[in-house]
Amino acid sequence: MVTYMINNEIYNFYNGGAEIGRLENGLGEIECFRTKEILSRYIEGKNTIYDIGGGIGIYSAWLAKRGNDVHLLELADASVQYAKENLMKDCKFIAEVGDARKIDRKDSSADVVLLMGPLYHLQNSADRKLALNEAHRVLKKGGLLVVSGVSKYSSTTWALSTYGINNNYMEDSVFFNMLKSELTTGKHNRPKEYPGLIAEAYFSTPQEFENELIDSGFSIRNKYAVEGCIWFTPCLYEKWKNKQSRERLLDIIHLTENDNEIIGMSPHFLIIGIK
Repeated sequence: MVTYMINNEIYNFYNGGAEIGRLENGLGEIECFRTKEILSRYIEGKNTIYDIGGGIGIYSAWLAKRGNDVHLLELADASVQYAKENLMKDCKFIAEVGDARKIDRKDSSADVVLLMGPLYHLQNSADRKLALNEAHRVLKKGGLLVVSGVSKYSSTTWALSTYGINNNYMEDSVFFNMLKSELTTGKHNRPKEYPGLIAEAYFSTPQEFENELIDSGFSIRNKYAVEGCIWFTPCLYEKWKNKQSRERLLDIIHLTENDNEIIGMSPHFLIIGIK
C-alpha cells in the first residue's frame, strides 16, 4: 500500500474551517458565481463526478442538486464532516476523506473529475503529476477534467491594487520576500507574521498547468479567467450587489475570459481538459 506525506500546514488550514463561508462573501462570492457559470457550460445532469479536494462540498452539493452522482473526496476530516452535517439537507452526495494523489475509485469510472484545489497546493511537480495521472486513470475515455489554478501574480497584484490602500505590504520586507518567491519560483510560503494568508501553495501561470495536463495525456478544451480583471474594481462588492452594475461587470468578464493576458491577471483560472 502506497502512502503519501500530508502537509500539516495545509491539512490544519482546511481542517480548521478555512472554507466555511469563504465562497459566500466578498471576492469568494464572485469566484463561486463564475465557477458555477463556467461548469454549467460543460456539465449537465446524470454524470458521475469526483470532486477531488472539494473542501466543505459547496460545488458537490450544487452539482448533486442538478441531478449528478457526486463523490466529494477531501483531505481534511473536519471539512468532510461539515459537508455531511450542513450540505446534505436538500441533496445527497458521497463525502469521504481522500487524497488527490491516490483516488480510491476504479479505473474509467467517472464522467467528470474536478481538481479545483489540489494542484495549487502541491508545490512538488511530481505530486501534481501523480494527481493528474490519477484523474486520468479514473476518468472514462472522453471524460472531462476541470483544474483550478491560482495565478503566480495574485499576491503581488493584490498588494498593488485597491486592496493595498492604507497598508504597508510593499514596504514590509517579510511580505515582499514572500512575493519575490512567488514571482520567481511559484512557491507561496506563508510567513508566520501573516497567519491569515492561504496555507502553503503553488501559484502558477495558466500555460504551466496547461502543459502539465498535456504531459499527463489530456487535450485542452478551453481555459478561463474566473474573476478576470474586475476583481480590483473600487467598491466591487457594492457594484456586484447592483443588478445593472453586475451585468456590466459580467459583460467585461465574458468578453475577456479566454484572453491569455487576462487569465494571467485573474486570481483564479480554470482549465478544461479532455481524456
